[in-house]
Amino acid sequence: MLGEPIPDVPETASDAGTPAEDFTPESASQQIEEELVKLRDDNKKLTEQLLRKQAEVENFRKRAEREKDEFMQYSLFSAVKELLPILDGFELALNSDGGGEEYRKGVALIYQKLSLALEKLGLKPIECKGQEFDPHKHQAVATVETDEVPEHGVVEELQRGYFFKDRLLRPAMVTVAKRRN
Repeated sequence: MLGEPIPDVPETASDAGTPAEDFTPESASQQIEEELVKLRDDNKKLTEQLLRKQAEVENFRKRAEREKDEFMQYSLFSAVKELLPILDGFELALNSDGGGEEYRKGVALIYQKLSLALEKLGLKPIECKGQEFDPHKHQAVATVETDEVPEHGVVEELQRGYFFKDRLLRPAMVTVAKRRN
C-alpha cells in the first residue's frame, strides 16, 4: 500500500464523463435563488390558502351559531300559532254576558281546542285509572286501603300526567291501592 503508485485522477470532471462544465458557482447560485423564489411563492400561496380556509371555518362557525340562536328564538313559533285560537276563545268567553250551561259548553269547547292543539305538538296524556302503579309514569301521593282495586293499582288520578313526544313531561299524581289487613 505504501509506495504504490497513485492511480491517474482525471484533471476535470469532463474527463470522468460527468457534465461538470455546466456546474459553475454562478449557475449554482442562480439555481438556488430560483428555487428560493419558487419556495417563497409556494409558501405565500399556502399561507393565503390557510388564511382563506380559516376564514371559511370562522364564517361557518358564526353562521351556525346565528342559525342556532334563530332556531332557539323561533322554535316555539308553531306552538304559539297553534294556541292563538284558544286565546281567542278565552277572550270571547270573558267578554260574553252569558253564564250557566252555555258558558260551560263554551269553556269545554276551548278546553277541547287546547287539548287538540297540544296533541298536534306532541303532548299525550298518561292513562291512569285501572292501571297498575308505574313509578316511571306515576307519582304516588297517597295510599288507600281497598278491595275494589288490585293491590298497587291506581285508585284515583289527582293530577294528569303527560308525555311530550315519548318523553315524560310530568308524572301523574295518583293514589294507590293497598290491601286491607
